[in-house]
Amino acid sequence: MPNVPKSVQPFWDEFQASIAYDASPRFYEAFHFDDNEPTANALAALVLSGQKRATAGLLWTNEVTGKPLPIVGSLSVVTDWQGVPLCIIESTHIEIVPFDSVSDHFAAVEGEGDKTLLYWRDAHWRFFSRECRRIGRVPDMGMPVVCEQFKVVYPRASD
Repeated sequence: MPNVPKSVQPFWDEFQASIAYDASPRFYEAFHFDDNEPTANALAALVLSGQKRATAGLLWTNEVTGKPLPIVGSLSVVTDWQGVPLCIIESTHIEIVPFDSVSDHFAAVEGEGDKTLLYWRDAHWRFFSRECRRIGRVPDMGMPVVCEQFKVVYPRASD
């Protein structure tokens, strides 16, 4: 089980104080979306608005880094690009499917762009191609995608 990073510990402690049990064993990660600041912050805003309720990653990245997959019930801190915690999400459904088998439903739940599968495939092909370059793989239509659905369980208090 990973430890909560010091950078988000105060936020995690606020969350812990709001619930009646120790959620530390369920902590998965603190992260920002995507690989650039404008998109990372825009996607985080979609989560906070309730429009984005899923995310997708390459299984190959987990294999290269040795990072375990999330499980249903995992808790993660979503941050902006600068690492400021924005909310805590709980994984509600996880499945691994080939890139070309991601469903219309998943694309809509992921909530990006116009929420169509066409938009999803275009945006994610570009992102996964960059990710493949980083990990020394070649993207293909059968590459395994970790499709994770989630719900916000603790939003940051409005300032």
